[in-house]
Amino acid sequence: MDLGQTARVRPLVEQVRQMVREEIAPLDAEYHAEVGRHPSGDRFAMTERQLEILASLKDKAKARGLWNFWLTDSDKGYGLSTVEYAYLAEEMGAVTIAPEIFNCNAPDTGNMEVLERYGTQAQKDRWLPGLMEGRTRSAYLMTEPDVASSDAVQISLKCERDGEDYVLNGEKYWATGAGDPRCSLYIVMTRSDPDAPKHSRHTMLFVPADTPGIEVLRPMQVFGHDDAPHGHMHIRFTDVRVPLDAVVLGEGRGFEVAQGRLGPGRIHHCMRAIGRAEYALELACKRALGREAFGKPLADLGANYDIIANARIEIEMTRLLCLKAAWMMDHAGVRAAQPWISKIKVQAPLMALKVVDEAMQIFGATGISQDTPLAGIWTDLRTLRFADGPDAVHRRQVARAELRKYTNAAP
Repeated sequence: MDLGQTARVRPLVEQVRQMVREEIAPLDAEYHAEVGRHPSGDRFAMTERQLEILASLKDKAKARGLWNFWLTDSDKGYGLSTVEYAYLAEEMGAVTIAPEIFNCNAPDTGNMEVLERYGTQAQKDRWLPGLMEGRTRSAYLMTEPDVASSDAVQISLKCERDGEDYVLNGEKYWATGAGDPRCSLYIVMTRSDPDAPKHSRHTMLFVPADTPGIEVLRPMQVFGHDDAPHGHMHIRFTDVRVPLDAVVLGEGRGFEVAQGRLGPGRIHHCMRAIGRAEYALELACKRALGREAFGKPLADLGANYDIIANARIEIEMTRLLCLKAAWMMDHAGVRAAQPWISKIKVQAPLMALKVVDEAMQIFGATGISQDTPLAGIWTDLRTLRFADGPDAVHRRQVARAELRKYTNAAP
C-alpha cells in the first residue's frame, strides 16, 4: 500500500503550495471583505474587485496548467489517482478561495463528476464546458427541512411525470453554492416512486437554476453568517417542470448516483480539513515564537510545547487514515471503501477543530477576531461535521462494519 507522493504529483503539489501561500492567501481576506459592497446592496452580488481577484488568479493557474485536478482516472485531466489528488486537496484547503482558483471547489467537483460519469452526451455538452472552464457554478440539492435527511430514504421532494415532463414540488435547504450569482445548475435528489423498494424510490435530475417555479427563500446562516456570495440556500419548488431527458442515469437510480458522488467528495473535504489544520498550526508556531509574555516567548509558556507536538502527531495520523481511505477508493471501489470514508469523515474535522482551537488560544483574543483567518476556519470545520452526513451517521456505518465481522451478517 503505497501512500506516498508519486513522481507525477510531487511537482504539482509544490506548485500549488507555492501559489496558495504566496499569491492566493494574501488576497483571501480582501476578497471576503468585499462582501456586501456591491452598489445594489445585494450581499450575494459579486463586486468588480471580487471578480477581478478570481479572474486574475484563475488565469495564472490555467497558464501554469494547474486546473481541474479533480478529474481522477480520466483522460480529460491529469488522470490522477484519489491518493494523488488527496495531496493536492490538502494544499488547496489551507485558504478559503484557493480550491476555486484551481477549479477544484465543492460542490462543483462532485457535480462535474456526476456529469462526467453518469451524464448523457447531450447533458455533458450543455453543462460541462462552463463548469470545467470555471465560468459557471452549480449546487447539489439533497437536504430537506421537513425530514431527517441523514436518512436519505426519507427525502421527499415530489417528482411526478406529466406527459414529456417531470413536475417537482417541495423544498430543499443547505443548498451550498446556490447563492452564487454564477450558479446555473442544480442537481436535485427527488422522490419519484414512493411505492418502490426504498433504494429505488429516488431519481436525480439536472435542473436549470432559472427554471420557472424555483424560489430562493433565504440564505441559511452558519453561526450567524450567510457565507455570501457562495451561500447555503433554502429553496422552494412549486410546479417546476423539467423535461424527461433531465434525468441522471435513469429513474429510481438516485441512490446509485448519490453514492458515486459523495464518496470522493467526502475524502476531498477531509483532505482540505487537514490542509486547514496544517495552516492553523503554522500560524500558531509563528505566533508562539514571535510573541512574548512574562519575559518569554509564548512557546515556552504553559503546555505549548505539548500542544504543538500533539497537533503535529494528530495531523500525521489523520493524514494517513485519509490516504488509506483514498487508496481503498482507488483499489477496491466506493462500496468497499465506505467504512474507511466514514472513519475519516468523523476524524478529520474533529482533529482539525482541535488544532484550530489551540491555535486560537495561542493568539489570545486576536485568534477569534477578524485579524486572523482562524475563526472563519473553525466555523467552516464545525459545519463540516454536518456536511455529507453528521458524525453519528458515519460512526453508525463504522460500527456496523465492525460488528459484521463477528455476526456473519450480510453486507
